[in-house]
Amino acid sequence: MSDDLKREFWDRLDDTRAGMLMTKTARAVPVTHYIDEDDRAAVLWFITAKGTDLAKSAEGRVAAEYIIASKDESLWARIDGHVSAVTNPTELDKIWNAIAGAWFEDGKQDPDVQLVRFDLTEAEVWATDGGFKFLYEIGKAQLTGGKPDMGKHGTIRF
Repeated sequence: MSDDLKREFWDRLDDTRAGMLMTKTARAVPVTHYIDEDDRAAVLWFITAKGTDLAKSAEGRVAAEYIIASKDESLWARIDGHVSAVTNPTELDKIWNAIAGAWFEDGKQDPDVQLVRFDLTEAEVWATDGGFKFLYEIGKAQLTGGKPDMGKHGTIRF
């Protein structure tokens, strides 16, 4: 199941735009992730400002946790790994978009832009069929006395 769950994780993560990222010294903050298409198996990228707690805490290689829930409720995950503040103009060019640009007056050349690399180590993943199926399974369990089928759940390693 681990390979199937890992494949579903990446497919559904591609449709999920944001989550909450935290380190031991930085509180959880909402961020948008960008999947590294060259290293799809183990890396996410984030863009933040240099003065943020997240950017400051990512100086060096620091343990981090990223929590996501897809808007259609088909993916829930707690992702563990390490963040590091990096300078990588090539990656920044690949992921830069209008949303990121709205935060920085001088666009991707703004001196306050900080790229954060998140190297994934493992994730606990819940892959479900979403909202309506969840309600159906709860109703069925209530009527039959059985347990609801909530989809796939497991831990994947990167």
